[in-house]
Amino acid sequence: MSQMPNCPKCNSEYTYEDRSLFICPECGHEWTVETETENSEDKKVFKDANGNILNDGDTVSVIKDLKVKGSSSVVKIGTKVKNIRLVDEDHDIDCKIEGFGAMKLKSEFVKKI
Repeated sequence: MSQMPNCPKCNSEYTYEDRSLFICPECGHEWTVETETENSEDKKVFKDANGNILNDGDTVSVIKDLKVKGSSSVVKIGTKVKNIRLVDEDHDIDCKIEGFGAMKLKSEFVKKI
């Protein structure tokens, strides 16, 4: 007998199979094997200030003057940032800005060009 997966909602071990569905008797949740694998492969979608989807390697423009932490410098509005890299952190864009070097930006302060 194959091992039944635990319920993804309540983690109950008392799941059973009914045709192509797995069912949890404790919380009533129903799911398929395909649903379980799709959920594990979901990726975070990064969007700019206008709602455009960002991808690695995109070029963006800064939409607001941004103070550089630990410095008296400011990244001016309209500064172009080429070849961005997306990371799953608070500041979700890794990049290099001419005159400043490596930086992390929030996607809410940029727009895709």
